[in-house]
Amino acid sequence: MDFILWLLIVGVIIIWPFWKIFTKAGFSGALAILMIIPVINVVMIFYLAFSEWPALKGGGQAGP
Repeated sequence: MDFILWLLIVGVIIIWPFWKIFTKAGFSGALAILMIIPVINVVMIFYLAFSEWPALKGGGQAGP
């Protein structure tokens, strides 16, 4: 039981900041769940680093 609780805590510690990063970049925050899967997490970091961020599309101008 302690092991399962530990896994949940570590999972939240990993998912929460990536959720914020993905949403600030304009992607779905649910992609952060993939960060707990080995090998897929490395692919997702490369995807985040080298893809076009939807949040930066539109000329980068703030305000209406």
